[in-house]
Amino acid sequence: MTVFESDKNKSEKEYVRDLIKKYVEYASSPQMNERRRLWSEHHSMNFSRPLIYIRAIPFGEFFDSTSLKCTDPYLRSMENSLKFKEYHSRVRDDFIEEAYFTVRADVKCAPYVWGMPCGLGKKTINGGAAAFNPSIIEEEDIEKLYTFPHEINEESTSLKYEKLAELVDNIAPVYVDRQGILCDMWQSDISTSIAKLRGLEQIMWDVYDRPEWLHKLLAFMRDKIIQNMDETEKAGDFSYLNHQNQAMPYINELTPPCGERTSQNKLWGYMAAQEYTGFSADMFREFLFDYQKPILERYAYTAYGCCENLTDKIEVITTLKNLRRIAVSPFSDLKKCAEQIGNRYILSWRPNPSDMVSCGVDEEYVRKYIRNGIDIMKQNGCKYDITLKDVETVSGDENAIIRWTDIVRDEIDKIYS
Repeated sequence: MTVFESDKNKSEKEYVRDLIKKYVEYASSPQMNERRRLWSEHHSMNFSRPLIYIRAIPFGEFFDSTSLKCTDPYLRSMENSLKFKEYHSRVRDDFIEEAYFTVRADVKCAPYVWGMPCGLGKKTINGGAAAFNPSIIEEEDIEKLYTFPHEINEESTSLKYEKLAELVDNIAPVYVDRQGILCDMWQSDISTSIAKLRGLEQIMWDVYDRPEWLHKLLAFMRDKIIQNMDETEKAGDFSYLNHQNQAMPYINELTPPCGERTSQNKLWGYMAAQEYTGFSADMFREFLFDYQKPILERYAYTAYGCCENLTDKIEVITTLKNLRRIAVSPFSDLKKCAEQIGNRYILSWRPNPSDMVSCGVDEEYVRKYIRNGIDIMKQNGCKYDITLKDVETVSGDENAIIRWTDIVRDEIDKIYS
């Protein structure tokens, strides 16, 4: 039976289907195929020019949601998503839209992934910050942690799939993402969860006050993540949907994103250590990286880093046998990072969004900033791309990111024409 039965829902469904058709046509266009080729060559170390990736857009800040036509919550959510993709198509970056849709499987788990609350406290204002709200207070609380074996609720997953498949109805494939819950990038990196479970400042004390206890906690988390990955592998629940590298996961050596089942060793993997940015390189290695490494090396290629300062940790990170990308955040020393990375890995250069687009676009400043960065890259023979991420605001200016991208592309064209 159709889930869109009423005349009103049928009308809204057809409207959304028209949006889907336009999106799929764009995602299948020669322009997208050229971007797929460019990223594939780029990650295969055949550098010709830096690619641009806009990772974060505060769409809700400037998009008038009252313009949405659908009243059905499901269709309205889909309409909003497609309107966002329509907006992104106006940005001249190298982002790739895929001509398929995905449903996340309902993976069975405890009320909390780690058996205990793992999150932040309440935000005092909408869009504001929140403090860590740790649940591991006493040392013996570690004994309360547990995880569920990898198992999918097939019935509820099937219902989600059928609903989306009915809407898309042969316009494009619909795939189910079935990977284990601890395989996700923000679960498998350990760093994100341990700071929430224990508290960021407390971990900094633990490395001095109770290092053996902290090693025990880290080992427990590492082993449970690997166990979850083994269970996912045994169930045949990895697919090429599970590439993750905080970029476009195309490379000539691997199958591109799609719904086909695969093994973990044929995928991109990704981790970061944002919560450990204040740790020395030695402390970072001992109390995090040595536990991340055996997880990351299960993948074919890996990318490392998000918003943290990795300037003094690159020597540690480059011990990964399958490393391909390193993030250089706004808080890193670009020159020192470029000198260390050289042409051995892809350098993901990440300008500060606050300077670039958050309070208007100062064209003269942006051009000078980008030219200086390009000069540093060229002096060190870097193979790099430029990522604009963590854009929390554009001060309501929907054209800010579009203008910024055009300026950056113009500066690239001057050097790499």
